[in-house]
Parts: sequence; C-alpha cells; structure tokens
Amino acid sequence: MEHNGTCALRLAHEGDIPALHDLIEASVRGLQAGDYTPAQIEGALGTVLGLDSQLIRDRTYFVAEFPDPGTPGQMLLAGCGGWSKRHTLFGADRGPGRAPELLDPATDAAKVRAIFVHPAFARQGLGSLILARVEAEAVAAGFRRFEMGSTLTGVPLYRLRGYVETERLAVPLANGEAVSVVRMTKSARA
Repeated sequence: MEHNGTCALRLAHEGDIPALHDLIEASVRGLQAGDYTPAQIEGALGTVLGLDSQLIRDRTYFVAEFPDPGTPGQMLLAGCGGWSKRHTLFGADRGPGRAPELLDPATDAAKVRAIFVHPAFARQGLGSLILARVEAEAVAAGFRRFEMGSTLTGVPLYRLRGYVETERLAVPLANGEAVSVVRMTKSARA
C-alpha cells in the first residue's frame, strides 16, 4: 500500500487490542507462509504468534500508523512491536512458557517481542523503525543486551540489525504441529 504520510510511532493502549489482533493475524498469514505450513500458522496464531497484552500494560508496546488517505483524520495501523522487562521470551497471552517475573537490567537481556508488519506495508522499513525504537526504549530503562524469539521469516532482518542466532527451538502446538523459533541476541552499543 502506498502512503504519502509520515509514519507515527506511539504507545499502544488497551483500545488498540482488537485492531492489533487483526494486524498480527494478517501479518502472520501474509508474510510467514513461505516459512511455515498452513497448519503451523493456524496452530501458532494466538499462542506462539500473537499479542502479549502485558506489554501494553507495561507501556513497552508500540504501534506504527500512517494517515489514511481515504479518510481524513483517521490512521492506518501498519505495524506493531515492543520489548519486555519480563522473562517471557515470545508468545501471546495464551502462549507457552509464560514467565512474568521482572528482569534485572544489570544482568538480564531485555526481550524484544512481537514485531509484526501488515503485508500492505511490508518491506518499507517499518520493522527496522520499530526495532530501533524498542531497543532505544530498553536501553533507556537500563538494559544493555537484547534477546528475542524470532520467526524464521524475521531472522534475515534481525541479522542485518546485528542479532546473532544462539538456538533453534521447536515449539509444540496444540494441533500436533511444531514451529521453529530462533533465539537471537545482541549487545547494545556502548
């Protein structure tokens, strides 16, 4: 989708949750199909791949929006992503491995979480824009390292941004399938 406006990044709020679920589903269905089977995508949506609303409550989740050219005064949700000061590495509210305990910025890595871009806005730099904001916010909170559980689709972008693969996880799904999640890390610039 072409856009003439400037992208705005803002903190997500509870009222964004329905639109975020729609955006994430569109992103996963539209952009992950080359790396995961339809059965894996269906099994992962809402659990492994989805929104962790704790990030919204923690005020560490952002949305990227553009002015809607067809409706003056309205914004189009184009992407989302955040970071966490909690131990959970990846996943939605109903995801596996929930670990809500707080991290220690002096010893732990901030968790980069749930970066999704709507297919209509893909490959226009939004993922990088969101990632840069997320990293800056985590550094401002005292973190010096980052860690994430990336989809296979996201790995090339994160490698370009200095992340290193440390482990591949096969995450079992309720439908009998499993999805690969790639643990990646990066140190903040001094």
